[in-house]
Amino acid sequence: MKILGVELPIFMPVATQGSVKSLSVSELQSCGYKILLSNAYHLYLRPGVDIIQSFGGLADFMSWDGMILTDSGGYQVFSMADLRRVTEDGVEFSSHIDGSRHFLTPEDVINIQLKLKSNIIMPLDEPVAYPCSRTDAEEAVRKTTVWAKRSKDHFFKFFSPGDEKRPLLFGIIQGSVYNDLRERSINEICSIGFDGYAIGGVSVGEEKSLIYEIVDFSASKLPSDKPIYVMGMGTPQDILTCVESGCAMFDCIIPTRYGRTGTAFTWQGKKVLRNSGYKDAAGPIDAQCDCFVCSNYSCAYIRHLFNSSEILGLRLLSFHNVYFYSKLMSRIRESLTGGSFKALKNKISEFYKEG
Repeated sequence: MKILGVELPIFMPVATQGSVKSLSVSELQSCGYKILLSNAYHLYLRPGVDIIQSFGGLADFMSWDGMILTDSGGYQVFSMADLRRVTEDGVEFSSHIDGSRHFLTPEDVINIQLKLKSNIIMPLDEPVAYPCSRTDAEEAVRKTTVWAKRSKDHFFKFFSPGDEKRPLLFGIIQGSVYNDLRERSINEICSIGFDGYAIGGVSVGEEKSLIYEIVDFSASKLPSDKPIYVMGMGTPQDILTCVESGCAMFDCIIPTRYGRTGTAFTWQGKKVLRNSGYKDAAGPIDAQCDCFVCSNYSCAYIRHLFNSSEILGLRLLSFHNVYFYSKLMSRIRESLTGGSFKALKNKISEFYKEG
C-alpha cells in the first residue's frame, strides 16, 4: 500500500513547530524521509498561519522538499484541563505562550491546515485521558463524530472528491479502553468516509499491553484498503507490534528526545552513551549501521561531547536515531514483501523487550 506515492509502512519524524529538534531538513532527506509531522495548534499560535501562508505554506517556510502531515492540535488543547472549555461548536483555550484566549471550530482547524498547505490533514477530535469514565469516553466519541462530519463537509467546499491533487483528509477513532465505544466510533467515522484512519486516544497513560489490545482491536475493524495511522506511538517494539496488527503510519518524538539525552537506538538494543563503560570505546555506536555518525565517530567521542555539554553530541545522536528509524521501516517493508516479518519482529523484539 502507498500513500501519496510513498510505500507503507512509514515513520514520520516530529517537526512540531516546523523543525525536527536539532536536525536540518537536508539531514532528514539524507535519511530517506518523505513525510514529516507538524502541529497546527503550535503553528497557529506561533508564528501564525498568515505568516506561514505568505511564504507559500509550511514546506516552503521550513525549506522542506517533501510532504507534511499536520495534527489538528486536539491533544494539545485537551491536555489543558484547566485552561480550556469545550462546547458543541468547538474549543476555547488559553495560549500556553501568553495566556491569550482563542476559540476554534472544526472548520477553523481545517482552514488553518489548508493555509499551511498540509498534504495530510487531521480533523479536530476530542481525546480523553486515561483512566476516564465511560460517560466521558462516550461523549468524546459523539463529539469526535460530529466534528469529523463538519470537517469533511467544510473540506469539500474547497475540493472535489475526484481531485487527485487535493490534500488527504483522515478520520480519527476514539473510545478510550471501551471496545464497544471504539467499534461505534469506527462505524461512525467510516460511514462518513475518509482517505485514511487514525487510532487516537492511545498512549495517554495505559500500560503497554492494554495499548496493544486497543490498537489490535481497532485495526481489525478498520478498512484494510486504507492506511491506518497510530498517533504518538514510536518505540521499535511499538511499531513492530502495531504493524503486525495492520497499522502503517507512525510518529513519535522518541528518536530525537532519546538522542538529546544520550540514548542510542541500535540493532542490538538501546545504548546509554553517558555510561562510564563507553568512556574509551573506540568503536561506533552500532557496527551494523552505515550512517554518517557511525562511519566517522567513536562512542567515546560522543560520550565526551555529552559530558562536556557540547551541542554536537545531541545532534549526532539524534541524527543516528532518526537514521536508525528510517532503516527499521525499510527492513519492515522488505520483510513484509519477502514474507519474513515474523522473524524480523522476533529478532528485534529480543533487544527491545519492555522493561
